[in-house]
Amino acid sequence: MDVFSPETLAEALTMKSERPDAVPIAGGTDVMVELNFDRSPACRDEHQHRRRPAALVNLNRIRELHGYSDVDGRVRVGASMPYSRIITELGTRLPGLAMAARTVGSPQIRNRGSVGGNLGAASPAGDSHPALLAADAEVEIASVRGTRMVAARDFYTGVKRNVLEPDELIAAIHLAPATGPQQFSKVGTRNAMVIAVCSFAIALHPLDRRVGTGFGSAATTPRRAYDAEDFLGVELPWGSAGPLRESLVRHFGHLVATAASPIDDVRGTAAYRRHALSVMARRTLGWAWDDYRRSS
Repeated sequence: MDVFSPETLAEALTMKSERPDAVPIAGGTDVMVELNFDRSPACRDEHQHRRRPAALVNLNRIRELHGYSDVDGRVRVGASMPYSRIITELGTRLPGLAMAARTVGSPQIRNRGSVGGNLGAASPAGDSHPALLAADAEVEIASVRGTRMVAARDFYTGVKRNVLEPDELIAAIHLAPATGPQQFSKVGTRNAMVIAVCSFAIALHPLDRRVGTGFGSAATTPRRAYDAEDFLGVELPWGSAGPLRESLVRHFGHLVATAASPIDDVRGTAAYRRHALSVMARRTLGWAWDDYRRSS
């Protein structure tokens, strides 16, 4: 197996164009699991023969992938910036993503894992996906041919599949700083160090009087609940400090559950996942609205 260790993103993109079969590795929290099982992280089809990758592109030396900056009023988070730094340095500006980051693995994993790695793996159970969807995140994708931006809602194409071309790398994730409350919830045997049975995120955008949502582990890809978002955008009593109607909260939970297409597996049944999503949607909406009332 060949291992390339570029010093800059430009070098990495050149290597990827010359060796499109090379698998990128940074924190290694997903890639190393596959390698330890003698499987290729690049092979996303369970019916294809799996083999170890012919080459790896080590991204750890590329400093520009490990930081963040402000670009056009949005926060540009480098693809390799670890979850631990997102929690400590961006927790107030990107609260939903920071909440999700706190549930990722153990402290050691949070010191190594990153949102870019989560996106590259594209598992429906990835903890960062719901928060990215709810916050209208965009993914910056680079190659020697140039850079393109893809909305998170369009990034996932199937189970562990995404829009990346063989010569492309994820450079960064762009999110607007929160203008309202954001919340994240996850169901599992414990809060962290566990693959989510299902997860849900909500973001209130009071200035636009709209709501963003995202859920994971309840469809072939992470998804948004668009009907639920449209319903709350119209029905929420924006500008009021009063509580929400119980009927409104319950209908929101119903719409979120309806948007899911879960399956039965070893972690839970489809029926349980729908029920859990409805409960999480109601609870996170309640928490977010309480924050909104206090800020109002």
